[in-house]
Amino acid sequence: MRLRRTAALLALTASVALSGCGGDDSSAAKDDADGSASTGGCDWVRGGEAAKKVDPPAADAKPATSVVLTINGAEVPIELNTKAPCAATSFTSLAEQGYYDDAPCSRVSDPAQVPYGILQCGDPTGTGSGGPGYSFADELSGDESYPAGSVAMANAGPDTNGSQFFLNFADSQFPPDYTLLGTISPEGMTALKKVVSVGAEGGVGDGAPAKAVTIESARPVE
Repeated sequence: MRLRRTAALLALTASVALSGCGGDDSSAAKDDADGSASTGGCDWVRGGEAAKKVDPPAADAKPATSVVLTINGAEVPIELNTKAPCAATSFTSLAEQGYYDDAPCSRVSDPAQVPYGILQCGDPTGTGSGGPGYSFADELSGDESYPAGSVAMANAGPDTNGSQFFLNFADSQFPPDYTLLGTISPEGMTALKKVVSVGAEGGVGDGAPAKAVTIESARPVE
């Protein structure tokens, strides 16, 4: 999310690098002059170096119904949001290409110390600064909220969605600036709460996990 912090709310760190060269241009035969490609009404805008070699969604790409993340051996099923087809399509495509496999999660928060409870993942480098080499627009109504069990896209400002996302294991007080990607199943929430119990390094309210938290696989389910 945004690279801003305030006394009242530590905003989630942005994660999508938008400068420099994106992915392999050979995969973008339909790219237009500004370096973007369109798929089913979604524009995939090239920009930044990909953290792991990956292509934007194909012309015929469609979102899965859900994606099952395996995090530290625990399955966390996410039902994808049909009202955010571009986010769901991108997430499905990245999962199908193995982009999220063996990807460390970069941060975890303690809702007892800060007004949110999140695990942020989706950057294969594990630094919280990597992206897929393309971005896409927000899908917002302006009424978004981020209760426990919701999943949303992290961003670096308006229309800079990439590969990173945050899983809310507690109610999170954020402005409606983050596209809702999906909802975690009840069983997934039980598993997720065990995973995030490692806390952040040094016992701080928001930071890198004290012990490694890794997405071992991401499996789309129709």
